[in-house]
Amino acid sequence: MADNETSEYVHGSMDIREQQKTFSGFLTFASWVVVLSLGVLVFMALSNA
Repeated sequence: MADNETSEYVHGSMDIREQQKTFSGFLTFASWVVVLSLGVLVFMALSNA
């Protein structure tokens, strides 16, 4: 079990730039998927597919 009194970890000291870039990329990808899906649905509705 972790002993909190002897831990060298300092809260907020970890470099999270890589995680932020990954999350930003995921949000961009998810946004494009939503936009393309809505576009396909609108096209299908207008073309009576």
